[in-house]
Amino acid sequence: MTGIDLSSPVAVVGAGTMGQGIAQVALVAGHTVRLYDAMPGRAREAADAIGARLDRLVEKDRLGAADRDAARTRLLPAVSIADLADCTLVMEAVLERLDVKQELFREIEGVVDEDCLLATNTSSLSVTAIGGALSNPGRFVGLHFFNPAPLLPLVEVVSGFSTDVSSATRAYETARAWGKTPVACADTPGFIVNRIARPFYAEAFAVYEAQGADPATIDAVLRECGGFRMGAFELTDLIGQDVNESVTRSVWRSFFQDVRFTPSLAQQRLVESGRLGRKTGQGWYDHDEGAEQPEPHTAEPARRPAYVVVEGDLGPAAELVPLIREAGFQVREEDEDHGTRLVLPSGGQLALADGQTSVEFRDVVYFDLALDYRRASRIALSASQDTSPQTLAEATGLFQALGKQVSVIGDVPGMIVARIVARIVDFAHDAVAKGVATEEDIDTAMRLGVNYPLGPFEWSRRLGRNWAYALLDDLHMRDPSGRYAPSLALYRHAYATDKREGSTS
Repeated sequence: MTGIDLSSPVAVVGAGTMGQGIAQVALVAGHTVRLYDAMPGRAREAADAIGARLDRLVEKDRLGAADRDAARTRLLPAVSIADLADCTLVMEAVLERLDVKQELFREIEGVVDEDCLLATNTSSLSVTAIGGALSNPGRFVGLHFFNPAPLLPLVEVVSGFSTDVSSATRAYETARAWGKTPVACADTPGFIVNRIARPFYAEAFAVYEAQGADPATIDAVLRECGGFRMGAFELTDLIGQDVNESVTRSVWRSFFQDVRFTPSLAQQRLVESGRLGRKTGQGWYDHDEGAEQPEPHTAEPARRPAYVVVEGDLGPAAELVPLIREAGFQVREEDEDHGTRLVLPSGGQLALADGQTSVEFRDVVYFDLALDYRRASRIALSASQDTSPQTLAEATGLFQALGKQVSVIGDVPGMIVARIVARIVDFAHDAVAKGVATEEDIDTAMRLGVNYPLGPFEWSRRLGRNWAYALLDDLHMRDPSGRYAPSLALYRHAYATDKREGSTS
């Protein structure tokens, strides 16, 4: 099965930002594109805007002048749905309202041939529900492009309950022929990216709501320790707080208000106040010209400890040991059956975030998970009001001696990066177990769709198959609301590993 033949015209309905982007992708791929919008004159304006973007591509030597001229002749604004009759693919990118989309596709279905593929670019509505209005829903599929469509490579190819396999395959191959990276997924709320990415925002906001840290510090830790391209607060300011909150709320409602997808009250208040991010000049941050941006909390210089005792292998933080040696510390290693920690001269301990709190133990400072401890430029530490100031100072001095800036946050179980990664890994395992997508497609989608440094299953393999389950299980004990309860899929994943190793504990 191949995609839509380049000799066949395709149509894009909806001449807004997404519609224009999708039309440009199809146009540059070589198709004749009919662009339609219900607002009179809008399609013509959109065609002019696309032409201007093609001109800029020529100026940047990313498109030849002859190819630009040929593309312009293939871009045909349509004045009515009837003008789309000869198209073999009709893509919709209109208002995110189920009734509007259903009525539109009923009208399109009455015009095009039986073999015309119908596709929606919806990001939040059910593909099954939209296609349910058609007399032949088998030819209906979701083709979810990411904004800006000409630049971002990912396309989620979404099969509704009634979508024929041949239609999904045809859509998949068309996206690939257009130079995109398609991933296949079932029709689930949020599809792949918007489903699995929810904890990235939700847990960052939860740390803020618990007064664990301010937005600038949380964002800095996610970037400089976790390796994420942007922090959750700056990213949602870029996306638009109203857009991000709406997607979160839509997914939550679609999952029957599952507590794992609960929206953030702090973000809701931000939206209610009209602080929507960059587009309004105010969001979590002040985006007015010349506005002073808040700095992340960074600890003052502290004296390095005289020595460090390493107990156990430190698990995902094992690479810290050679770094400590390279920094000139005296290091003594002790084998411990149950201990995976660093012991400081004060007698206090440093432990990798594990879902527990510092206040539960005598003189323990937690440190956050890092994508790469050697390359990380910042480390977050977590301590309680009962933690010895000397232990916290020694922990701070240790990481500063390793060349890291240190951010001390509140006594937050799971801290920042660790709890976010653990929940993303859990959501990914749950999605595979429920037939949403394959491990490979999920990893691809999260790397390309939201620029994660690793896909969830890449994280899982790196951290150990039991790591996410153990952390979430500890978190669930401290917050039994169900928000952090590990999925059955993650439990099975961890337990099966333990059985192979001869343990049922």
